[in-house]
Amino acid sequence: MKQSLKHKQIPSVQHSSDIPSDLYNPLSETSCSEQLQRQQFSAQFQQPVWFSTKDNKYFANPALTQLLPSAMDHPSDRDWLSLIHDTDLHNFETQWRRSQQVQESFQQKVLFKQPNQSYHNTLIQVSYRTNAHDNYHCMVEFTDLEPVNVLIEQLQQQVESRNHMLDASVDCIKLLSVDGRVRHMNRAGCLALGVPTDEKNFGMTWLNLLPEAVRDKGTIALAEAAKGKTSCFMGMSQLENEPAAYWDNMLTPVLDQFGQVKEILCVSRDVTLQRQAESKLQQIIEQDDLTGLLNRRAFSRVFKNNLKLARDKHQQLGLLLIDLDYFKHVNDTLGHIAGDHLLHTLGLRFQKCFNSEIVVSRLGGDEFAILIPNLHTQEQLLEIARIACAQMEIPISYMGQFINSGMSIGCSLYPRDAQSTSNLLKCADIALNDLKISGRGGVRMFTQTMFKALEETTRQLTLARSIIKSDQIVPYYQPKVRLSNSKVVGFEALLRWYDENQELQLPSHIFAAFQDYELASRISEIMQVKIFKDMQQWMKEGLEPLPVSINAAPVEFLRDDYAEKLLKRLKQYGISPRVVELEITEQSLSERGANYVIRALHLLKENGIHISLDDFGTGHSSLTRLSNYPVDCIKIDRSFVERMHTDRSALAIVKAITQIGASVSLDILVEGIENPEQVTTLKDCDCHIGQGFYFYRPLSFDKTTQLLRR
Repeated sequence: MKQSLKHKQIPSVQHSSDIPSDLYNPLSETSCSEQLQRQQFSAQFQQPVWFSTKDNKYFANPALTQLLPSAMDHPSDRDWLSLIHDTDLHNFETQWRRSQQVQESFQQKVLFKQPNQSYHNTLIQVSYRTNAHDNYHCMVEFTDLEPVNVLIEQLQQQVESRNHMLDASVDCIKLLSVDGRVRHMNRAGCLALGVPTDEKNFGMTWLNLLPEAVRDKGTIALAEAAKGKTSCFMGMSQLENEPAAYWDNMLTPVLDQFGQVKEILCVSRDVTLQRQAESKLQQIIEQDDLTGLLNRRAFSRVFKNNLKLARDKHQQLGLLLIDLDYFKHVNDTLGHIAGDHLLHTLGLRFQKCFNSEIVVSRLGGDEFAILIPNLHTQEQLLEIARIACAQMEIPISYMGQFINSGMSIGCSLYPRDAQSTSNLLKCADIALNDLKISGRGGVRMFTQTMFKALEETTRQLTLARSIIKSDQIVPYYQPKVRLSNSKVVGFEALLRWYDENQELQLPSHIFAAFQDYELASRISEIMQVKIFKDMQQWMKEGLEPLPVSINAAPVEFLRDDYAEKLLKRLKQYGISPRVVELEITEQSLSERGANYVIRALHLLKENGIHISLDDFGTGHSSLTRLSNYPVDCIKIDRSFVERMHTDRSALAIVKAITQIGASVSLDILVEGIENPEQVTTLKDCDCHIGQGFYFYRPLSFDKTTQLLRR
């Protein structure tokens, strides 16, 4: 709409007051005759002009003579009065005669005859000059208003067309002033905010139309847009007797020709169905299938929230880490079904014996965790631990046989033992291991003397430093294939290293190193350099470069320079960013430093690097991340592939993730494919790309080169 206005020009009207004085001052052209001066003066006007002098001489410019019945250089007022339509002639002539008597300027709209014998709306302006040196005494200007009227009508039609187009949109569209007042709102916006759809006099404050709970977010977004930045926020609205609706609001500044913000376009999209789908998916992926308790990822999220609340309110927080004694013996003697029955029964008992404030989770296998917020004393923590132990003392039978097992519990306390979730969990784990070493069963509080578990971490860090120093790290490449024809379409670069016996080792032996920024960053740098050198060599041999995925640990983003370093290395080795993919886990988007991760991802995405979200669906997966973050691909975790033929919920999750990915135009890659039955099922789920031992194990550089040559 604005662009169409920009190119339409309203016909210029040049009035006598706009003419420089030297054009009608006879002294400025002393070398010319008075007649010539007046002709030149009259020719300056684009619109028809008639004027008379004090000595009753009449003149008309060329534009006026074209309108008269016969071309005359000196028409009288009778000549041009004859062109006025009869309906307007009497009133105008009366005003004209009066103005001549009192020499008073005036203007009037009339119907004026054109050369094609039609009549146009015309503005006639009469003005008088009293200066003796002026070229005229009376001037009459005729301005054709028809082009202006046509333009106004066109503009009105364009405005109506724009409004109809906006009303056809299901999104709520508002045009705001810089100070946040509503200039226009489409029909969907009026209905959503409870504004009458026939409202014509907009001007109300936009923030006042929002629910009070989201006005602060709206205020921040409006301020950002007023500064020229696109901003967005999640909001909600609820009309009387209607369910709550959730909205994704985006505010985009509209700039003028000088780059200044003159308006703000606010588009609000209804994401209620998306929120509902996210909530359902959240229930699926956060609930442990066997016990109905929270799973590990869900517990991690709740744990962090409760720790933050305890820190803010200066409260104590207790953690119990539970491990079932001799659980493997139960599985070996009575079967895995009996073991599952034991876990299921215990989960039900935990839910019944603790109030809703206490958080109970199954972390995996036979491991449980209990979180006690707003704890007052250590004795209270120990009492809850004893209640948990008592649930195992109540007999549990399966198929007529009693299941004999025990329970070991390690305890830690915030803020006495640790200040973060990871350290608090580590302290409880140290207490649990100390209990197992000294004899299973019972409850043990963490003490500062229990640091044997830290020795393993120290060993791993030492080993990591050693293999870095000895340059033992090598990248291996696991092919990604198209499931329809097993064609290789890319690779995932995996970390491997050789020990002193030249045996290939997995990164799990140095897992602690990936929690340390310096070590993780150094390992990442070595891997990237070797990967890029390998790709450089393939290109020198004329082999087609296939995309290679590089994994990044969350800790690598903490210095907020990850993207810059990666792009610099790509440029150094002449590798196109479009053949590189970065794999991150959802954990990277939820832990400390998440803002750094998001900034790095946007920068890498702008430079052509694809972003893949690994292990999607194993924990707190958010659909909002998929729409707000620059993600190109979702990787379905191998755990779902392993269980999808024995666990309906696992298959349902695979289907759900595939459908969600397709709905937001994301690629789907499946990990851990190990047999043809899995391939067939994944094809039926509309999965197209996968990797796993069924196709290829990770390959060395030489074997990868051979594969590329084929």
